[in-house]
Amino acid sequence: MTDTTSIDLNADLGEGFGRWRLTDDEALLSVVTSANVACGYHAGDAPTMRRVCALAAERGVAIGAQVSYRDLAGFGRRAMDVPPDELAAEVAYQIGALEVFARAAGSRVAYVKPHGALYNRTVRDQAQAAAVVEGVALAGRSLPVLGLPGSRLHEAAARAGLPVVAEAFADRAYTDEGTLVPRGEAGAVITDPDAVVDRSVGIARDGAVTSRNGTRVAVAARSLCLHGDTPGARDLALRVRAALERAGVALERFA
Repeated sequence: MTDTTSIDLNADLGEGFGRWRLTDDEALLSVVTSANVACGYHAGDAPTMRRVCALAAERGVAIGAQVSYRDLAGFGRRAMDVPPDELAAEVAYQIGALEVFARAAGSRVAYVKPHGALYNRTVRDQAQAAAVVEGVALAGRSLPVLGLPGSRLHEAAARAGLPVVAEAFADRAYTDEGTLVPRGEAGAVITDPDAVVDRSVGIARDGAVTSRNGTRVAVAARSLCLHGDTPGARDLALRVRAALERAGVALERFA
């Protein structure tokens, strides 16, 4: 066991556009402690951001800017090559947009998390990671950066003096090296609810997860992510939270 007695539970929310909604924001905001809110580049629009920020503030849930490549058609999950200066500006733009609605709700943007292809790219790509961190700085705040432990993103954030927050995924398969199995590969997403619940408790209590090859991999996570676009996401989140509490793990936001 690790010394971890508390963990944050986050989910990707506000992933809709116009009349189309993917995530059950109202339901999930009654379960999670932090909300990664889509900022309009992979999903989300102004009314959606405003609504989710108001609900999050009302329920004491931390508001995080989930920044992405500009890719509405591909939901931010397609690999893109964006010049660093352009990416930094787009990251700052997304944070600034969400900050307007967070402040209007009496709250604030409390952290930043990349989404999809950008998240995966910044695990290994130093230039793209540095651009994301530059974008956070351009937004004018020393915001914590939520991401994969040992990533280039966390290295760049630490060099810039930004707090880093380690994240783990109960519903994603891991490699033996502790990185996420790419979504295009078989078994990348864990769909068995019982397995997701068991993995959540293992991450929080033991600081470990089993890789797709059966290897026990250490994961030192302060925040645990459940994807809001997973079928039955609300019920799964409720089960995960209940299991964590039964295991003696307190659910507490990190920001």
